[in-house]
Amino acid sequence: QVEEVESGGDLVQAGGSLRLSCKRSRLVFGQYTLAWFRQTSGEEREEIGCISTAGGFTAYSDSVKGRFTISRDNAKNVMYLQMNDLKPEDTAIYYCAAVMVCRGPPPGGRRWWPRDEINFWGRGTQVTVSS
Repeated sequence: QVEEVESGGDLVQAGGSLRLSCKRSRLVFGQYTLAWFRQTSGEEREEIGCISTAGGFTAYSDSVKGRFTISRDNAKNVMYLQMNDLKPEDTAIYYCAAVMVCRGPPPGGRRWWPRDEINFWGRGTQVTVSS
């Protein structure tokens, strides 16, 4: 049976809120640095933010800073993405992934991690924000 990893996506009006979850069983969840990404049709996956193994450090892209919050509960093997003040441009499929390290966006608009340092875990969850 395929495990559903990301969940919580829905259709919501602009200004509304959603909380996404990323849950994995059968692994030592707390040993992984984690990140959220999103992707719209025809575009590459965009880094949203990341969280350290114990949750003490988080970093966010400028597009979501101040509106989105990443947290995790290692005892429950789950990471969350709390999304507030949603905008139509937040419409996308949202994915979680294990990454090598959480430092935040590098200068110059470069990718946060090389592709071979990202391990996407699931098929994503759809978030649609209507205007």
